Amino acid sequence: MEKRIFFNSGPLKLEGLYNRVSGEKGVVITHPHPLYGGDMMNNVVEALRLAYNECGYSSLKFNFRGVGQSEGGYDNGDGEQKDVEAAIRYLADAGIEKIYLAGYSFGSWVIARGAKGYGEIGHIVMVSPPVDLFDFSSLKNTKEIKLVIAGSEDNIADWRSMEKLIPLWNPAAILKLIDGADHFYRENPDDLRKIIKEFLALQ
Repeated sequence: MEKRIFFNSGPLKLEGLYNRVSGEKGVVITHPHPLYGGDMMNNVVEALRLAYNECGYSSLKFNFRGVGQSEGGYDNGDGEQKDVEAAIRYLADAGIEKIYLAGYSFGSWVIARGAKGYGEIGHIVMVSPPVDLFDFSSLKNTKEIKLVIAGSEDNIADWRSMEKLIPLWNPAAILKLIDGADHFYRENPDDLRKIIKEFLALQ
């Protein structure tokens, strides 16, 4: 069962929901753009959380700075990387030995940008990374990126653009396309969970 927590990101206090599952694995899950209503209660974030929990991973989803009851304000993805670092520390301090990252839209950009500076993390899963809106050029040779999920009808994060960039990020990464899904996946949460659980079963 998820427990509401607060943890520190530098001088800021962040709000999160933590679900401890028995085992050594845990995932930090990040939400879409704070300036467009994104928060940890988002439907895609919840689909990610359920899939990981059902596969034996503890989870921490949280509100970036300035969202919900998290202190501070939007910081163009820079301070938000520090928030991810703080979430990783929280899991490590809670005894989670293997930590993974999963993010949706803006949240996927944040976790991937910081991947090389987070220390020892496992795979990264990105759902609808907005490659035509944000600069993903720093992700070259990011071996942690293992799975990218996109909707065939997404007009915010075009899967064709992702297809061109993924070989630069990690040639071994998998792109999974959900037919008929747009950027918000309101009709496709079960498809998301199925793809993620199939992926996790092979890890």
